[in-house]
Amino acid sequence: MVGAGIAGIQASLDLAESGYLVYLVESSPAIGGTMPMLDKTFPTNDCSMCILSPKLVECGRHLNIKTYTCADVVDVQGEPGNFTVTIRQRPRYVDVDKCKGCGECAEACPIDVPSEFDQGIGERKAIYKPYAQAFPNAYVIDKENCIECGACEEACQAGAIDHSMEEETIELNVGAVVLCPGFQKFDPSQLTYYGYGKYPNVLTSLEFERILSASGPFQGHLVRPYDKKEPRRIAWIQCVGSRNCRIDHGYCSSVCCMYAIKEAVIAKEHSKEPLETTIFYMDMRTYGKGFEKYYNRAKDEQGVRFIRSRVYEITEVEDESKNLRIRYAEEDGTICEEEFDLVVLSVGLEPSPGVMELCRKLELTLNKYGFAEPAPLTGVGTNKPGIFVAGAFSAPKDIPETVMQASAAAGASASLLAEARGTLVKEKEFPPEKDVSGQPPRIGVFVCHCGVNIGSVVNVPEVVEMARNLPNVVYAGEYLYACSQDSQAAMKQIIEEYGLNRVVVASCSPRTHKPLFQETVREAGLNRALFEMANIRDQCSWVHMHEPVKATEKAKDLVKMVVAKAALLEPIPQIAAGVTKAALVIGGGVSGMTSALSLADLGYRVHLVEKEQQLGGMARRIRHGLKGEEVQPFLNDLVAKVMSHPNIEVYTGTEVQAVAGYVGNFVTTLTDGKELQHGVAVIATGGEEYKPTEYLYGESDRVFTQLELEEALAAGDPRIENAKTFVLIQCVGSREPERPYCSRVCCGKSVKLALKLKEKNPSANVFVLYRDIRTYGFLEDYYQEARRKGVLFIRYNPENKPLVEKKNGLLKVSVTDHVLSVPVVIEADVIGLAAAIVAPESNRQLSQLFKVPLNEDGFFLEAHMKLRPVDFTSEGIFMAGLAHGPKNLEENIAQAKAAAGRASTILSKDHLESHGVVAVVQQDKCAACLTCVRLCPYNAPKIRNYAAEIEPLLCQGCGTCAGECPNKAITLQGYKDHMQMSMSKALFREV
Repeated sequence: MVGAGIAGIQASLDLAESGYLVYLVESSPAIGGTMPMLDKTFPTNDCSMCILSPKLVECGRHLNIKTYTCADVVDVQGEPGNFTVTIRQRPRYVDVDKCKGCGECAEACPIDVPSEFDQGIGERKAIYKPYAQAFPNAYVIDKENCIECGACEEACQAGAIDHSMEEETIELNVGAVVLCPGFQKFDPSQLTYYGYGKYPNVLTSLEFERILSASGPFQGHLVRPYDKKEPRRIAWIQCVGSRNCRIDHGYCSSVCCMYAIKEAVIAKEHSKEPLETTIFYMDMRTYGKGFEKYYNRAKDEQGVRFIRSRVYEITEVEDESKNLRIRYAEEDGTICEEEFDLVVLSVGLEPSPGVMELCRKLELTLNKYGFAEPAPLTGVGTNKPGIFVAGAFSAPKDIPETVMQASAAAGASASLLAEARGTLVKEKEFPPEKDVSGQPPRIGVFVCHCGVNIGSVVNVPEVVEMARNLPNVVYAGEYLYACSQDSQAAMKQIIEEYGLNRVVVASCSPRTHKPLFQETVREAGLNRALFEMANIRDQCSWVHMHEPVKATEKAKDLVKMVVAKAALLEPIPQIAAGVTKAALVIGGGVSGMTSALSLADLGYRVHLVEKEQQLGGMARRIRHGLKGEEVQPFLNDLVAKVMSHPNIEVYTGTEVQAVAGYVGNFVTTLTDGKELQHGVAVIATGGEEYKPTEYLYGESDRVFTQLELEEALAAGDPRIENAKTFVLIQCVGSREPERPYCSRVCCGKSVKLALKLKEKNPSANVFVLYRDIRTYGFLEDYYQEARRKGVLFIRYNPENKPLVEKKNGLLKVSVTDHVLSVPVVIEADVIGLAAAIVAPESNRQLSQLFKVPLNEDGFFLEAHMKLRPVDFTSEGIFMAGLAHGPKNLEENIAQAKAAAGRASTILSKDHLESHGVVAVVQQDKCAACLTCVRLCPYNAPKIRNYAAEIEPLLCQGCGTCAGECPNKAITLQGYKDHMQMSMSKALFREV
């Protein structure tokens, strides 16, 4: 695994959990990549470090992931299944095994240098740890700035510092290679008209992230680095280093629009006084799932101002304020000037230069911008068999797409190495569980600052002091980051040292962090049920950020309550069950077939269910991919592989009728009565094309949808062959109140259709009427090509949409020109409508059968938009393709492989354990009234011998049955009535 950003981490974890040994190679001193530098993530506004930290710890302590930091892959020789990889590991000058991460060395170091992690606006020492939660939890010496004074060596009591370390060359034998080296941000100093590097109040977007971040140089306080004053007006300038052919950066960097909106929204939250935020942009490219709604909320509810414009230059105001003046042109050509306190440049993404030499040695195909060129319609493949790509190295992309592609690369690698699965891995062993029955509670309370996420609002020392005086508490301490690797180690040591038999952590959300802490408690020999959390971030510091006294009092109350509950916690035995080594894939389109084939190649049996009589789905209507790929030969080959694969059984013309069971052991009944047993399920039901009711569709045979126009073009339809003027109208059924999402593929598809029409008839007039051109990534090249070839793009506003009329047998399209603000009438021979992608109605039935959620648009809702983009909250069920949301064919293929890769982490195991928090029935109280059976969303209760029983592996611990049982016969382990009563009493108890 070359690169240990979020792509490398996710791919490593997926492979390690699937039974493979992974070597994770990272050139910097710590894993994590760019994600730890971010403040929040869009569109959920989760704290970036908070959601990443559990992954860092999980990766760091996984027995089957061997990490090499300060290391570069310099050569790869061999063939798939048998590569020899040469690594050059640079000296760290600190022994990772000896270093305790205490920081005494850094305190002693007299040298201050700009911090790369803080983008140069903060400082670090010559001996440093990149960031607090870094793995490895060890320091590194920057020899270029070290003065060899020996102060760090004297301060280090562990004897970890070794100035004599030398570079090492390491050879590894591996079966597959995944290249995920990430990206570097564009350096805007080369665009002198923006004043970056000249004016101190012009920043890059990543520098601004460090200002906003709780772990940044200003602890999350929104100030200008120049004079530490809080800005009143901030501007963002888009497409800096993107969509600029003059500097060979013609591509769109895909993420900038959304991160600028996010920064503008979060900046308003951070500002103590009213803040004006303005975004200068060309096209607003909020094409991802949930992005358009985030954009609309920012614009309509949160007061972010958007100006469609061209920025010419930034100059500094000639006074002591050092404010900035932006000179820009509006759409109609009007030249305007505005003054701002701070300007943020939304810089683009460039390929990582560190792997260029390796790519040349491998003769890996790169595109003209230096990014890896994935093999067509593979999602992650390259021109070199056995070498895969993931993340921003293959194209600029955001975190969810990076995580998807990482899981896809893991799945593709695993398929190649299926025969070797399990041969080199180690099984994790936990110490014998301590018997705490009969012992008085000995509670440890660990309170987290979360940098300043919590600590800047909640008085953490005060909370800790209060906790020390609570009944049964024998230890209370405060931690900068409780989820970091060193804090986890300290927690285990303290459990042993103080003889703790109950543990409470007061930090952030148990949704993201409880499993991490429970794992640590298990490693210390305690049952995982003897742990509880108080969420003093979401429920205190975030919601009461301007009321520190009240937030602190509330945090104290929460800790009191959780400690009272912890005293009553009891061990809950985990129940293991075997795994059925088979998968159910629902949907026989490209996504479903790709998932099925990937799982079958891994050696698992696959049941592929398709409601139509033939496989292929919507792809049967597509002739060319967005990059010109021939889709039909690819589809025919895919169908042939699926139909002939010995591990795949295909059921066409049938649907799912009933589902029972739980992760590892599902039983699904089809409409023909056949029962299928499987351990996992992949839902890949595809999407449908919206049938327009506007623009005379259905009234004129010369008005087509995009798919219909593509089919007619391929078939040589005379209506197309004889046409001279074409009008393509975007956002038909999308970005409307009924469907307030972007269908993502339409702009790229229209541009490709326009080019095909021009190719067929260069003299044809082709007009594209659009709201925003969303040709993200390298699709931007096709947009520029279309403009060069004479395709005319006219923007329209949603308040003044194009009007299509039929007069005297002619189709007339009226639209207002966005530059001249005058009406334009086009006599069209053919009109193409970029119709929305909509979710099929069958999603609702499957949602009820599998007990998995849909979003408000009818697409399936993932467990976490950033880090679990193909998982459902219900374990063992995954999604792929258009069932998840609109995306193009290549992206669907990557997501389908990702779903298979994630499913493999379950199917590769011989047994699974219950999570522990499950409902139990006191059978002598049960009246077999069926209330629980009717209400349970997971079908966990069953009536046996005139009383209810709960299937522990099916139960998700929601507590619905316990709350509704009329006879109080059901309790939820860990949430018993006397625990809740104890918490209520503790709330009103003075300490």
